[in-house]
Amino acid sequence: MSAGIETCRAKAVGALAKRAYERAGDEYTRVGWQTLAAPREGMSGFEPDEKGWIGRGLSALAVAAVAYRVAGRADRATHRGVEGVAVAQDLTTTLAEPVQQACLAEFVADFRVVGGLSDAAAAYDDAAAAYAELGDDIDPQYWGTTPLFQAAAAPIKQAARSTDNGEIAVTWEALHGSDPAQPGAFLAHRARYKNQRFPMFVEQVVDKGYLAAPRGTTAYNTDQYRCPNCESADVNWIADSVLCLRCSTPMDE
Repeated sequence: MSAGIETCRAKAVGALAKRAYERAGDEYTRVGWQTLAAPREGMSGFEPDEKGWIGRGLSALAVAAVAYRVAGRADRATHRGVEGVAVAQDLTTTLAEPVQQACLAEFVADFRVVGGLSDAAAAYDDAAAAYAELGDDIDPQYWGTTPLFQAAAAPIKQAARSTDNGEIAVTWEALHGSDPAQPGAFLAHRARYKNQRFPMFVEQVVDKGYLAAPRGTTAYNTDQYRCPNCESADVNWIADSVLCLRCSTPMDE
């Protein structure tokens, strides 16, 4: 990431820690736009890329939409949802691998969820069908660890940990199928799992009025830090913030 993107990401995390969710949505939007324009140093957003670094821009827009929803700005969340659907669909002309295009279809469904748009379930069905059509010659574990697929998993993981005391509530095993020897079914499970769980997670964070920071480097029961809000000594180092693992409050040292 460029220094500008890292700065905006740090500001987004800092805004989450301060419960300034509309500002967090703004900063995540800036991360998304800048990443879509230049996913990596020297890389254009219009270039084919097997790794799919541009997915990080889509992911940031999706988290922005959730932050806006928590802030009570459903109108702005809808704008990000519509924008994300359009960009994800447009990127199918750039990321031409069928497995990548199936992941972009997964993103389309995610944006329908976070933006409060209609037909999310049908969009997840489309993504699952696109995955199911993949041949047996692809390595789903390889593709599942590329930046594109990791980016597509990030918003649901962040929303889920907001509802589960900061823990990892969506594991690799839960998100994917049980048999990587069947690539289509293995990856299609992502879309089916999200269809079942992502709308619920988003609804819960909106009802609770709380969106956790993403999980970074963590430590449990430290002697050096204490949360002024919940008294936890469990730490989450993310961007340039030192936050409580449990409630994303800045830690006291």
